[in-house]
Amino acid sequence: GQGVDEPLSATGFRQADAAGLFLSNVKFTHVFSSDLLRAKQTAAAILGKNRFCKDLEIKYDARLRERKYGVAEGRPLADLKAMAKDAGEQCPSFTPPGGETLDEVRERARDFFEFLCQLAVEVEQKGHDKPGAPGRSSGTSGEQFVFPWANHCSEAEPSSEGSGSSRVLDANILVVSHGAYMRNWIGYFVSDLNCTLPANLSKSQLSSVSPNTGVSHFIIKLEKGSLLNPKITCVCLNQDSHL
Repeated sequence: GQGVDEPLSATGFRQADAAGLFLSNVKFTHVFSSDLLRAKQTAAAILGKNRFCKDLEIKYDARLRERKYGVAEGRPLADLKAMAKDAGEQCPSFTPPGGETLDEVRERARDFFEFLCQLAVEVEQKGHDKPGAPGRSSGTSGEQFVFPWANHCSEAEPSSEGSGSSRVLDANILVVSHGAYMRNWIGYFVSDLNCTLPANLSKSQLSSVSPNTGVSHFIIKLEKGSLLNPKITCVCLNQDSHL
């Protein structure tokens, strides 16, 4: 939850370092993290291993915090499951006293995602406002955004769009958050925004919580800079080969 702000364990630091090595050749333009300590430490570890953006500012946002679990925070998962059973409900839909409902968590995720879309539009507009700004396509842009997905992910990698060269990404954003929160965010992508999923993804994989430092990659297209009806493609979900 969010009421117990514990640091990463020794295992957590090793996992964060492994994620950093895995993503070391990806050039991020922005980094956002939950303002809880374990997420802050994970984001710092990832950037610390990065070849291109060690000094990029990490922006902390309370909207990325883990789901609030009320009276169940700081207690074993078994206690939460027992509370749900006593209430005649199932995890994760059960809301402990003082906790957030799934709808409330999803609203936080929606609000933050719309903020990211607005940010991307502003980046695009600023690029066009600069005299002599480079075009959106560059033969070398592929060197700037190297994703290590190998063969275990979707074929939906960014590709050239008829120009014979890689398409420059306006924003390439790293977001560091928490398992239950991200499951709700992905649910919002799928149910509300019709996110395209990898063909080999099972329903159980879609509903599962990411392992610690699991990596998910989404491509967001905003047609002509419009914030309406973003087109979302999931390249990979909860990738954990670095572990």
